Amino acid sequence: MRQLVESHITQALERAAAAGDLDLAYTPESAVERPRDPGHGDWASTIALKLAKELGRNPREIAQIIVNHLAEDAAFAKVEIAGPGFINLTLSDEALVGILRTAYEQNTKYARADLGENRRVNVEFISANPTGPLHVGHGRWAALGNALCKVLEHAGWQVVREFYINDAGNQMDRFGESVAVRYLQELGQDATMPEDGYHGAYVKDVARALVAEYGSRWAEMAPAQRNAELREEGYARMLSNQQEVCARIGVQFDLWFSERTLYEPLPPAGKSPIVLMLDKLRQGDYLYEEEGATWFRTTAFYDDKDRVLIKSDGSFTYFAPDSAYHLNKFERSTTEAEPKGGSEFLIDIWGADHHGYIPRMQAAVAALGHEGKLTVVLGQLVNLFRSGQPVRMSKRTGEMISFEELVDEVGADATKYLMLSRSADQPLDFDIEAAKKQDASNPVYYVQYAHARICSVLRKAKESGFIVEAADVEEAGSGEAKKAELPRGITDHTLLLLTEPAEKDLIRCIGQLPDLVEVCARDLAPFKLTHYAEELASRFHRFYTDCSIVGENRQLSCARLYLSETTRRVLALVLGLLGVSAPERM
Repeated sequence: MRQLVESHITQALERAAAAGDLDLAYTPESAVERPRDPGHGDWASTIALKLAKELGRNPREIAQIIVNHLAEDAAFAKVEIAGPGFINLTLSDEALVGILRTAYEQNTKYARADLGENRRVNVEFISANPTGPLHVGHGRWAALGNALCKVLEHAGWQVVREFYINDAGNQMDRFGESVAVRYLQELGQDATMPEDGYHGAYVKDVARALVAEYGSRWAEMAPAQRNAELREEGYARMLSNQQEVCARIGVQFDLWFSERTLYEPLPPAGKSPIVLMLDKLRQGDYLYEEEGATWFRTTAFYDDKDRVLIKSDGSFTYFAPDSAYHLNKFERSTTEAEPKGGSEFLIDIWGADHHGYIPRMQAAVAALGHEGKLTVVLGQLVNLFRSGQPVRMSKRTGEMISFEELVDEVGADATKYLMLSRSADQPLDFDIEAAKKQDASNPVYYVQYAHARICSVLRKAKESGFIVEAADVEEAGSGEAKKAELPRGITDHTLLLLTEPAEKDLIRCIGQLPDLVEVCARDLAPFKLTHYAEELASRFHRFYTDCSIVGENRQLSCARLYLSETTRRVLALVLGLLGVSAPERM
């Protein structure tokens, strides 16, 4: 809708210039925004204020000229000048009908944008060790990343969804040793868990499953080999659990990327991705040796100090595989396993505690030839409550509550929706009991109930003789009703019967979605869709209360059913973008 309003302002400026009323050597941007006070109209333009200094004229005088050239514009019911030169615009009934028709007819394609221009963006939104279950913070990234990917696709991007498996390093060896200790204990043997081992109850569950499946297969094996093999057995089970939890909540990934592969030689050169990354930095003269270590000159890209990639003992810092991984995301080949290939832009979702890591990672991306193409979204912690009281421990295990346990108790839809209800850069207070409520105090229930209520209205209308998808409409001049599909059968004349304030407010809300999708995609902020969903649901509930949807006037009933069905489609679309279901019955 913004683009439509902007085009009308632009046309008015062009007419004013052609008539000699404004001395414009070019056509300026129309400077359109939504007024804070709805009483001032649907849109406002500050173009007259912006042109005043350039043209050396009073802004109200300029505004009046523009208004004169908008006077016959059918898109607006009212155009008026306010304050020092604001132009307030109120959409006409015909324009509102146009919004309604567009939303209905485009259905799931409504509010699509072309911001991405079909370019490919990689979104890495969970990075986890396969040494334990996903925690509640991972759950927030899962909900955020899933919704962000859907919004970006709706805004014209090709999206690659990626999960980074932190399966290299000492933590994997500690995990393997921990599984081995619990395994031996399950067999009744003496074994002591090291202090830095994994003490969680889930390790006992893994060991118990291994004994049940394999018996004493590893009991007499040499400790080093036993630890290594049980590390891989435990790894496979924990990764499978993480994949199952993600699938269960409807979060799918195009690629589960193993950190280990960054250390493995690749044909034809026989070099690992880390070594290839180092070679590329050397070619750019970004590496130097000092005190036996290899340093990356990140200060050349505005980092506050240079960073070590290879320590004096020859081992890599975390920064080395991370840099190689990001280069891989840009330059990976298109293969059967990775059909989407490399990406032009990268988006990473990290915990807020990684804030200081951003400059060096962006320096690496720049030095490797992709400056400005990495964006990092930081996410704050989730604080769990139960009826207002902090919750830190699981009743079952006596440990931190896992994401899977939260989903078990609250449900996938409520968990994801509430995880998205605030901006990622704000801490989230999640009350388990409030999330389980099935009343208007629970926002996800409130929105889903609006969708279910519309479905109920449409079912009852059908029982009353209306065909919702092929509604009863009166053929012009015949005085008789006929069956016709809504898009063809409902005329603009019929939809112009929607004159009640609640009806118009609902249509206006529907018309806000295209602009909002662009904002959410541009700002990487899908949480704004939860606020919109609640507002749309609220306006429908008001419409339902104020207007009798099916009444004696058959044409008006058809128009209101059309509005109801359009609202249902938009609600379903928004819930879908959030990764939440749209139930037909509740």
